Amino acid sequence: MSQRSGPILIVEDIPHILELLEVTLKFKGYEVVTARNGDEAIESVAAEKPALILTDILMPKLDGFALAQQVRSNPETRDIPIIFISATFITQEDKEFALSLGAVRFLEKPIEASELLLTVAEVLTGESPEQPEPLPESTFQRGYTARLLDKLRHKENQIRRAQRLVETVPAEQRPAFEALLAQTKVQRDQIEDELRMLNSRMAGEEQPSE
Repeated sequence: MSQRSGPILIVEDIPHILELLEVTLKFKGYEVVTARNGDEAIESVAAEKPALILTDILMPKLDGFALAQQVRSNPETRDIPIIFISATFITQEDKEFALSLGAVRFLEKPIEASELLLTVAEVLTGESPEQPEPLPESTFQRGYTARLLDKLRHKENQIRRAQRLVETVPAEQRPAFEALLAQTKVQRDQIEDELRMLNSRMAGEEQPSE
């Protein structure tokens, strides 16, 4: 069975994870291009015509869900298979929303190299799955908002728990929880940024035309 032609596009904003994914795939002979957020990925899709997109979900500027919606909404790119990878959006509702956007697979971080390679090989050599129609923008925005609000509540709860632990654990354990607290706050801020951008887009679309 023939393999799809073109590079694999990896979209990941955390440098060491991006490097790990890139090295793992290149070691097995795959051509790889990378992007650090959804905006860069859209440019790479146009320039590189990737055979596969492997993307994180929680990223700055344009996250994985919004990236997938744009790729699926473009007739020239909608058949590119997308594999989501995430450590944050891993509930059943998250996965169902990802599949509704046309994702062919969903991998949870941390990813074992063997699982990554098997999944990529299966997608690249398998029959092209029939893609669902792109979600209407209003349907996407409602589902996207629900997923973001759910994650925001989860991150706020994690922040409160980590703050309590920073104040109560022995001094030698405190740096680890302070690092966890800082990382969770960054993720919370990214989700809030996505919500603000989404609300801005929705408000703009609701403005009556002159």
